[in-house]
Amino acid sequence: MSYEVSLSKLSLPLKELVTNAQAETGRSNADQLEVANWIDKVAVGDVVKSDSFSDLESLLVPRTYIVSNYLTAADVALYGALHPTLSQLQPAQYHGTPAITPAAQALSPAFAAISFDFESAPRIERKQEPPKKKEKTPKPADQPAAVAEEKVPAAVTNTGAEQPAKEKKEKKEKKEKKDAAPAAEEGGKKKGATASGSKAPAEDAGEPVPSMIDLRVGHIVDVMKHPDADGLYIEQIDLGEETGPRTVVSGLVNYIPIEEMRDKYLVAICNLKPAAMRGVKSFAMVLAATSKEGKGGGVELIQPPAGSKPGDRVYFEGPEYENALPVSQMNPKKKIFETIQPGFATLDTKEAAWINPVTKSVHRIRTKNGVCVAPTFVGASLS
Repeated sequence: MSYEVSLSKLSLPLKELVTNAQAETGRSNADQLEVANWIDKVAVGDVVKSDSFSDLESLLVPRTYIVSNYLTAADVALYGALHPTLSQLQPAQYHGTPAITPAAQALSPAFAAISFDFESAPRIERKQEPPKKKEKTPKPADQPAAVAEEKVPAAVTNTGAEQPAKEKKEKKEKKEKKDAAPAAEEGGKKKGATASGSKAPAEDAGEPVPSMIDLRVGHIVDVMKHPDADGLYIEQIDLGEETGPRTVVSGLVNYIPIEEMRDKYLVAICNLKPAAMRGVKSFAMVLAATSKEGKGGGVELIQPPAGSKPGDRVYFEGPEYENALPVSQMNPKKKIFETIQPGFATLDTKEAAWINPVTKSVHRIRTKNGVCVAPTFVGASLS
């Protein structure tokens, strides 16, 4: 089906909107066909009905644009058709369609602008688990005395009976202490074995390696400008944790518009030590690509592959890294990230990777679904 045929099926206001927008109709034959098919779906009307929002939301979650990675006539047609419904949403309903809502705000210029009152929308807060209380276990050497004291009657007046009881108590104490020493040694061995077991977090001893860094897929569910810092965003990022989204502070205001931050899927570094930035504590860091010309050339968020979900593990290719576990928290004094970071780059394919400075071997950054990429940058540095 051709683009012109699909366009002719749209209602007159929507047809004029798409025509006047002068958006691309597809850079390849496959893209052109997909654009025409989407416009045809919009013309039929089923895809923009409110009871179809959940299916549409699931389809759009990993995407910035409907077709490929650039604005097309399909975007204009879809969000133009959605305008009447979305303009009636109440603040409490915004989070119900996080993939549809922000895009509609930016892609409906020919209609009355939809003003989403995000300030009145329910806030998503990260809840911290209450600290666990550690109960002290009584030392084995302390127990015999207590037991003995309980068993010896307080009102023993017969000296002949008191002497055997005292000797029995001393012998029991010596035996308990003798048995306690091997038990303590055995406990120490078990503790060491747990620390080096396959399920325990890796230790940060030795030279820093990329697999010590805990990378995960994140999803920005809310973002606002820092009230006390012009260059900072405060984001709520879903990392698939039961405790809810993490608060993350990023210095991206001067490089990425807030509209492009909303509902974004990204890669986050999750085991840095939390740090306060102008009064707001940040619990992770987003991974971004800086143009090889420097920040003046632009900054882009590294994107996970399509189909990624919050919390998906992100790792480095290579047998020595793929199955290694990250440290629970990187020690700032050991400068693990600072040592590894200079090797981060984007390849000619825009794929994110770590290049070993010694062997020059290339280890792409990926999830089980594919390799993470920068939208447009080649030869960029990552941080």
